[in-house]
Parts: sequence; structure tokens; C-alpha cells
Amino acid sequence: MRHRVAGRKLSRTTQHRELMFRNMVVSLLQHERIKTTLAKGKELRSWADKIITLGKKGSLHARRQAFALLRDEGIVKKLFDEIAPKLKDREGGYTRIYKMGWRHGDGAPLSLVELVTFSSPEEKKKSPVKKAKEVLEKVTPKKKGKEEKKEKRAEEKEKGKGKPKEKEKKEKKVKKEEKEAPKEKKEKPKEKSSK
Repeated sequence: MRHRVAGRKLSRTTQHRELMFRNMVVSLLQHERIKTTLAKGKELRSWADKIITLGKKGSLHARRQAFALLRDEGIVKKLFDEIAPKLKDREGGYTRIYKMGWRHGDGAPLSLVELVTFSSPEEKKKSPVKKAKEVLEKVTPKKKGKEEKKEKRAEEKEKGKGKPKEKEKKEKKVKKEEKEAPKEKKEKPKEKSSK
């Protein structure tokens, strides 16, 4: 019987289990949210609460205790300088767990464990006009190539950028002459070298 025995063994040896939770706490403090199985997430809460309580103490001794567990100076610094000050008014419950469904491979229940202070990066809100334009672009059928070209020409003429056909023809002739001119120059030196 296992009456009043705290904690989950998770089918692991003591050393393996402790190292796994150390790594998970480091990842949680670094990314402020991690995805794991439900049983591991529930067990991780107690580890995270203990380490954040050390961070709230803020003493040198607490810093050394935290480093002994986390083994990462950057994470210890983040814990004491950023995370703990945000949680100074809370008496506990520094993490929250969301159930995420089941894993495809083995059907294990998944969860998302995150710090209470975690705030997801907010997307810029689009104005209703921009949203409507995006929806219309998706809904309207695509036009054939000739029709699109005609519309573009009509738009250019409306804006005053459209050129009369005569000017376009002249420009095309000039471009052809420019392309032909370098060829003639290249041919002449070849003739001289052959003589």
C-alpha cells in the first residue's frame, strides 16, 4: 500500500526522474511555457513553485540554492531579475496547466504548462476595412490574363501614366536599335583582326 506517499514515480529511477524535472524546470523558466504529458505537468508544478519561491527570497543563499538545482547562470539571473519580481504579490500557484488532448502515438494525455505571468505576443489588430479587403481578395474569382492586362492599362491611363501607342512604338524601335548597335561594333573589330 502506498498511503500518504507524495509524488509520482513515472516509471523512472530516482536519478532519472530528478534530472528530468531539473531540465523541465529550466525549460519552463526559459520559455515560460512547455508542452508535456499531464502527469509530468502536474508533478512539475511543485518543482516550479519551490524554485520560484527561492527566487522571491532574493538572498545570496537562495541564489546559490537555485543554481545548485538549475545549473544555468542565465536562467538563475532571469529567475531572480525578471520572473520573481512579477510574482512577488502571489502566495503560490505560479503555474497553470491546460489540457491539450491526446498524443497520436501512444494516446498519452498532453498538457501545456505555463507561468501565470506568461503573455502571448499579441498580433496587431487589423482595421475592419483591411479585413474586408483580404476576404474579398480570397472570394473574388481570378481573371484571365488578357482581362487583367486590359484593366491595368485602363488604370494606368486613368492615373495619367498611360502613354499613347505611338510613343510606345517609338520607344520599342529605339530599344531594338540599341540592342543591334553593340552587335555591329563587335563584328567590325573581328573583320579588322582577320585582315
